[in-house]
Formats: sequence, C-alpha cells, structure tokens
Amino acid sequence: MRLYSGYLKHTVLYSALFSVSISLNSCSFSDSSKSISDSTSSIISSPSSISGKSKKYQNEIADYTTAYVKSSQPGADYTTFQKGLSDIAAKEGVTNWDQDPLTYMGIGIGLKKANVEGTTYETYKKNFAGGDSKKMEEIQSGYESAE
Repeated sequence: MRLYSGYLKHTVLYSALFSVSISLNSCSFSDSSKSISDSTSSIISSPSSISGKSKKYQNEIADYTTAYVKSSQPGADYTTFQKGLSDIAAKEGVTNWDQDPLTYMGIGIGLKKANVEGTTYETYKKNFAGGDSKKMEEIQSGYESAE
C-alpha cells in the first residue's frame, strides 16, 4: 500500500507540474504572438519601413511639391500640379498614384520642406487632397514626419 501511495503522489505531482508548464507556455506563446503581431503592425505602418523604390517615389513627390509651392502663387493651378504628380508616378511605375498614400505623404513632406504653415498650409492641404479627408490625413502625416 505504501508503494502505491508513493506512486500516486508522484503521478499527481507530475500531472500538476505538467499542467502548470502547459499553462505557462500557453501564456508565453500568447504573449509572444501578441508581441510579434504588434511588431509587424508597427513595421507595416512605419514610414521608415517602405522599400527603397517607394521611398524614392515619395522623395520625388516631396521635392516636386516643394519646388511647385515655392514657385507658384497662392491661387495655384492644381491641374498643373496633378499633371506633374502623374508624370513622376509614370516615371516610377506607380499606378493609381491618386489613391497611393505615399503620394500624399510626399506632398506633406514637401509642404513642410517649403516651410508652408497656417492658413496657407491648410489651403494647400485641402486643395491637393481634393477635399478628401483620408488624403488630407496622409498629407498631415507626411508633414508631421518631415524633418
């Protein structure tokens, strides 16, 4: 009987340890999965994570915007501006440039580089985005990320 009692204690002890181990590992796995997911999400949404080609496109849009704003009058011709964006996109192989967030982030960077502020900035932002709130947010994001 004593032998059976010792065996039973060991079995219960091992079962308990196994359960605790499984429980701890599942928490660890869950935490690791969440951590990996969070890291991936931040990489995807981070402007610094865009590819070299995309970064080149965004920089060209920014430089074009800066030059355009510095050389144009406040009542600028936005059709001419859009034609220039279209030409850059075609050269870089970007399709649907008018729906691409990098286009609008580049515009925001360009506006910041041109030192456009206040009401003038808001006017350019609204006009360059065609009044589209999502595009205006992308311009704002680029403006805020510019150095």
